[in-house]
Amino acid sequence: MQSLSGLLNLFLELGCSLCQRSTPGELCQGCQRQIQRCQGSDAQWQEPLPLFAWGVYGGALKRAIATLKYDDQPRLARPLGHWLAQAWLESSQQKMLRQKPTVVPIPMYAAKKQQRGYDQAELLAKHFCEFAGLPLQRRGLERIRSTEAQFTLSATAREENLSDAFRVGKELQRHRSSAVLLLDDVYTTGATARSAMQILHHHAIEVVGLVAIAKPIMETQNKLEHKTQSSL
Repeated sequence: MQSLSGLLNLFLELGCSLCQRSTPGELCQGCQRQIQRCQGSDAQWQEPLPLFAWGVYGGALKRAIATLKYDDQPRLARPLGHWLAQAWLESSQQKMLRQKPTVVPIPMYAAKKQQRGYDQAELLAKHFCEFAGLPLQRRGLERIRSTEAQFTLSATAREENLSDAFRVGKELQRHRSSAVLLLDDVYTTGATARSAMQILHHHAIEVVGLVAIAKPIMETQNKLEHKTQSSL
């Protein structure tokens, strides 16, 4: 089916994933510019979990991530993953690493992935690694139980919600010498990332940090929303 879809795309333009305007790529130039205005690479490269986020979770970037996750637009993962990789390669953070890490996406629960048809973090990691030239372990982590949506919970409840939610995949267990770089679509409170990091540490697997497409920055979000709306 994928090969057939690829052939059809040679003759038919699928349209912009956000506005449906005719375009040969995943995004038209207008939507691409609006998303890229959200870029503001935010690095908090300090223990316990070093973080690198490509942009601010607001405006067109927030809409693009929601479209990727909930509107059956997996092809949006390619430009987002490539932009994240480009910023990561240009950052001082990755240059400080002693070795090339293995990228491990923070996974969805299997039943939820089956319902959606894809795991957005896995797709983002695939395209991130394509551009960054890093090895990928798609199933380095497995989510072994369903969890509630984090945004509905208090800080304490978030930690409890994710307790024992992950296990290390068999392939990654066989390559414990590799340092791991976690990847997720959005970094919020860090509870999910900390839970994933803890299980990896339990198996003596080093976690060098986490990269994400977006991170909320409350003090700049209102400005970003205004900036995006004024450009429409």
